[in-house]
Amino acid sequence: MLTGLHTSITLKAMEVQLTPDQEAFIRKAVASGRYPSVEDAVRDAMARWEEGERARVELLAALDEAEADLEVGRYTDYTDATLPRLASELKREARELHEREQP
Repeated sequence: MLTGLHTSITLKAMEVQLTPDQEAFIRKAVASGRYPSVEDAVRDAMARWEEGERARVELLAALDEAEADLEVGRYTDYTDATLPRLASELKREARELHEREQP
């Protein structure tokens, strides 16, 4: 049983039933020094889950946007003749993005 988890607003206790394998996994991570406490291990797992869920929502939104663009004809058909131009454009954009990200 894990108790004493914190939220950013108030201190709350939460009881969570883990499988024996999950509990052993967490305890092993703490015993190895990967995490200082069970709470820290669970907090990290929750943060990673939240990050994954945010990425999933962003991907779904991007797919919805792409689907809407296709429905109204906002897209470009590429052929063997125009693919080199597309490749050049993508390389240029990647270089510009890379240059902007440099300190």
